[in-house]
Amino acid sequence: MLERVGVADVEALFADLPADMRNPAIDIPPALTEPDLVALLEERAASNVAPTRPNFLGAGAYRRFIPSITDRLVGRSEFVTSYTPYQPEISQGTLQTAFEFQSVVCELTGMDVSNTGLYDVATATAEACLLATRVTRRKAVALLEPIHPGTVGVVRTYAHGAAIRVDIVSSSDAVGDEHACLVAQQPDFLGSIADLEPLADAAHGVGALLVAVADPFALGLLRAPGDAGADIVTGEGRDLAGPPVFGGPSVGLFAARKKYLRQMPGRIVGRTKELHAPPGGDGKKRSGYVLTLQAREQFIRREKATSNVSTAQSLIALAFAVTMQALGPHGLREAAELCYHRAHDAARRIAALPGYETPERGPWFQEFLVRGPVPAADLAARLAERGIRAGLDVSARVEPEARDALLFAVTEATPDTHVDDLIAALEQIGGEV
Repeated sequence: MLERVGVADVEALFADLPADMRNPAIDIPPALTEPDLVALLEERAASNVAPTRPNFLGAGAYRRFIPSITDRLVGRSEFVTSYTPYQPEISQGTLQTAFEFQSVVCELTGMDVSNTGLYDVATATAEACLLATRVTRRKAVALLEPIHPGTVGVVRTYAHGAAIRVDIVSSSDAVGDEHACLVAQQPDFLGSIADLEPLADAAHGVGALLVAVADPFALGLLRAPGDAGADIVTGEGRDLAGPPVFGGPSVGLFAARKKYLRQMPGRIVGRTKELHAPPGGDGKKRSGYVLTLQAREQFIRREKATSNVSTAQSLIALAFAVTMQALGPHGLREAAELCYHRAHDAARRIAALPGYETPERGPWFQEFLVRGPVPAADLAARLAERGIRAGLDVSARVEPEARDALLFAVTEATPDTHVDDLIAALEQIGGEV
């Protein structure tokens, strides 16, 4: 194996890792009693200060308020697997949760059909692009900036194998009759709220589809993409399933118009009823759940497959569905409004500080740009010295508003004290310049 990959020995295989990170010594004490072990673990867990320090990093992963019922239900032994069941007759409960997830996603997005979930928003968006090329028989897609660079990277990877051209465009005017779809993020990567309706009109005017990459939490406040003319909606459900955990696990949302049902990737759970009520019962027909659609060719004819997705993130999808139903439409809107007002209040306070500005690109939801009296990297470093995690450094982007700017995120779960600490730190840094 080493010869095949072109290295001399195992040490050379790991040469890119710093020496002090290879086989580090692990401080494991001798066997302990259970009470002593629990005390030791609690002591070591207390050294993790990340959850308690101010953190304004967003850019696709956000800390949300998750109702306590979510963990309580998802932690039950019935839901220990992320796999979609293959034997519906003995998996009715799991199939029902998947059906509920699909129903929630359709309501949020304004779409007709949803699948049981994909791996994450990036793969869902890449699959949307592949669907668009199949139904339009075109071999190019257009991605509207600003869009998450991670999504762009995954779309490029998928497109490469399918010989599809990926164009990054700055305006819907650049979409032509060679493009299968226009992909637009809502809100976009720099936080602004997009007006999807003119984008849909522009795409449809040249025979292309509109793929909206929407934040499901923001949809509690914003217009459903389906109502604005989107043909396919993707999104990331992880934030409403639990706190960010090193970027995952995730669940990608994928919903579309009914006419694209048989081109959709992944699996779709359906519900039906018996033709006749069982004898001796109360006269009611029983409901049943089944895998209505799955692209079986992915197992036996891969070159003809609609998708290579072979399972679903069912456990995260369940947590997402529980959170959404615990909040309800009114609760979700209230939480989104709280997020909106907290973020705008923080931006207003920062802009009032001498030497700082928050350049805007139109209406925005929870993320905003901050430009300070020092370069973005320097500002982030100075905040880190004070125990504050700044927003993402986006100063390398081409948008003029992003020059020397950090992208800050403030959500409904951001404590007021953390914002106060940020304001005090920024004021102190401004006074040092």
